[in-house]
Amino acid sequence: MHAGFVLIGLAAGICGGFFGIGGAVIMIPGLVFLFDFTQHQAQGTTLAAMIPPIGLLAAWNYYAKGNVKILPAVLIALGFFFGGYIGSLLVGRVPGLMLKKLFGIFLLLCSLKLILFK
Repeated sequence: MHAGFVLIGLAAGICGGFFGIGGAVIMIPGLVFLFDFTQHQAQGTTLAAMIPPIGLLAAWNYYAKGNVKILPAVLIALGFFFGGYIGSLLVGRVPGLMLKKLFGIFLLLCSLKLILFK
């Protein structure tokens, strides 16, 4: 079972380094579908896994190639820091099934936007 968690992390890391994604798109569905986590548990566990600087090596490679804008990254991190706290307070009011459906709609809309529009 522990190897499965490592594989989810590895897949998220590879996708994170390649596409700039991983947490929501890889880890959350993996935890829900493969390990029967609730949507709340999957989201909380994913956020907890992202606390250490897991993207540091990938970000360094992007930075070394001139593909990191420091000020926007810092400002986004600041917003993510406080936004994550606010979201974690609000999500407790949302039933698990509704949260799962909202998450699916969010991913669907992102997919459609990427596929259908420039």
